[in-house]
Amino acid sequence: MSYPNVESTSPSAHFDGPNSTSRCSVPVVFSALPLSIAMPIFTMTLGALSNIIGLGILVKSHTRFRQRSKAAFLLLASSLLFIDFAGHVIPGAFALRLYTANMRWDDIDRSGALCQLFGACMVFFGLCPLFLSGAMALERCIGVTKPLLHSREVTSRRAKLAVALMCCTAFLIAILPLLKVGRYTRQFPDTWCFVKIHGQLSAVEFGLSISFSMLGLVSLALSLLCNSLSGLALLKARLSRHRPASSCQHNLHSHDIEMIAQLLGIMLVSCVCWSPFLVRPLQPNVISKDSCHYQYLLFLGVRLASWNQILDPWVYILLRRAVLKRLYRLCQPQRAFRLTSSQVLSRWSCSACAANLKQNSTP
Repeated sequence: MSYPNVESTSPSAHFDGPNSTSRCSVPVVFSALPLSIAMPIFTMTLGALSNIIGLGILVKSHTRFRQRSKAAFLLLASSLLFIDFAGHVIPGAFALRLYTANMRWDDIDRSGALCQLFGACMVFFGLCPLFLSGAMALERCIGVTKPLLHSREVTSRRAKLAVALMCCTAFLIAILPLLKVGRYTRQFPDTWCFVKIHGQLSAVEFGLSISFSMLGLVSLALSLLCNSLSGLALLKARLSRHRPASSCQHNLHSHDIEMIAQLLGIMLVSCVCWSPFLVRPLQPNVISKDSCHYQYLLFLGVRLASWNQILDPWVYILLRRAVLKRLYRLCQPQRAFRLTSSQVLSRWSCSACAANLKQNSTP
């Protein structure tokens, strides 16, 4: 998702309107900054370019490994980066429209339709990457721990069906407020729309906010569990190298290690970026005495979550075998020098000891 970086020119400005849920003053940190469109343009452009580069790398890899077990993983990863790309461009277009209107919602959205579409995009492009990262971790876990089952059951066709199912699930949740099941409201500082998650909530609004958080947290927990099992399986295979290799161990080659490293990177990025925002709706009354402070923390959480789609493609760009091999080669000369020096030293010591022993043994 591409979220606007918002500043205000007035420290006493209040944000409320027909669809707003807050009436809070802008923090002092924002009051000193001018209203600028440069930052949202920068983040949207950076995210779009990063995902295009990552997609190019994955498409190239897919042509090389089309007939291998890596094909399903590459399909899921390509879907993730494509959705990340769309998540920057589409919500970013809403944000830029607000900036061009100088944040005057009433001038461009008297009916509230723009806010509803904005909120639906935020939910859809928030849930899809979390679902896909969990599915990628599950796919690799099966591939590493149950390779025969993976080769028989996990096909490109089923991977496509899984992507379609996850996107449909996120879409159905996103359009519920459009069908009058709950509603999307403008959030502090009145620059983005989302499900109402603070203040007085109806049962439906509370259920929507909890559903979004729980689905996201379950996806993160699934990624953590599957990646842990995959890592333990790889470690076990490494430690048992001296034993006769089984069919399972033959499948644990460098491709598996590369994909597990990428999954660990995605999981780390997702946990750091999404956890603060996903946990907030689960504690709506923790800061009930200072609602404005709660909304400000929520705004910081959504800005942090926006960096998830920027960092995801760099996991694939940097954690590739080609890049890792180059880094390894850069470290090789120094390592070879250390080994050569130690070998020479040990040989010199052994030769000296042998000469001394021969000299002492001579009558």
